Amino acid sequence: MPSSFQPHRNGETGPPIAGIIGRGVAMEEVYALTRKVAASNASVLLLGETGTGKELIAKAIHQLSRRGGGPFVKVNCGALSESLLESELFGHVRGSFTGAVNNRTGRFEAAHTGTIFLDEINSTSPTLQVKLLRVLQEREFERVGDTKTLRVDTRVIAASNRDLLDEIDKEEFREDLYYRLNVVPIRLPPLRERRDDIAELAAHFLNLYNEENDRYVVHLQREALELMQEYHWPGNVRELQNYVERAVVMADGDELTTDLLPEAVTHPTKRQGGALRGADIESLTFALVQEGLSTAGPQEDSLHTKIVNRVERELIAQVMASCDNVQTKAATRLGINRNTLHKKLKEYGLDGG
Repeated sequence: MPSSFQPHRNGETGPPIAGIIGRGVAMEEVYALTRKVAASNASVLLLGETGTGKELIAKAIHQLSRRGGGPFVKVNCGALSESLLESELFGHVRGSFTGAVNNRTGRFEAAHTGTIFLDEINSTSPTLQVKLLRVLQEREFERVGDTKTLRVDTRVIAASNRDLLDEIDKEEFREDLYYRLNVVPIRLPPLRERRDDIAELAAHFLNLYNEENDRYVVHLQREALELMQEYHWPGNVRELQNYVERAVVMADGDELTTDLLPEAVTHPTKRQGGALRGADIESLTFALVQEGLSTAGPQEDSLHTKIVNRVERELIAQVMASCDNVQTKAATRLGINRNTLHKKLKEYGLDGG
């Protein structure tokens, strides 16, 4: 369902972008930048938490650009091992490795004259980052196992749910690749920063899942909406979408009422299903602020980094416990892929090693 937004500041922000829901102030800059950058051929770096809609913005940039008639190719860089990802991106020739029984066209070739969207770019290895840098700079590469150089005309849009400057500091991301990707950065606000969009988003998902499930849940109880607007939404729009879908399936009448919402929303001070809730984050943040005020020094990490890492570690530990340490199930609940979860478990010493 296409949506529009009304500008709240002086100046024209442009007509609505089809398929993107939200009229609030927090999305104004996103819409304006999306339209502005679409007219160029510049690389774009989308930054934001998991579930904030980075793929939707990437598609909008492509569709609004001169390349809109060409292919839009998505690659989740965190879902594949280094060797498989290299073959996925650049293709391979027959016999280049065990199992390569035929030549294969890579995603960069498939996106020729169009756009390639590299999601979770922070998951790529240093070796692969060198090859990505070359494609961005020279527009050329070789298939795995081949010596023939191929040239492509492909626009690159990348996305990350982590701060790439932090990754550079940890020597896990190349600084030169970062600056090549970060020509135009667009930050997508988390849902907790755009609470005035929750009613419209909920209505959109009600329509969607009513149609999919042949249901008629067309009303949103005021008390239910108020609870939604007060909730912290660690899983962002994707979490809201899942809760509305469940409510539509479980409803006996035509209204989404408070009893159809999970305890995470109705009682946010409690922990449900192993997830860290808003009140937990607030109390943990307060404790860390006190710690930082008393111990911070030039050799310490920034207070912000401490807070983020501590909260993320606690969240992952709780979700893993609630999922009986089944990584696939925990990754699904967290909204990340299994490879990313595995890396985080090792990083935080939660892998039992």
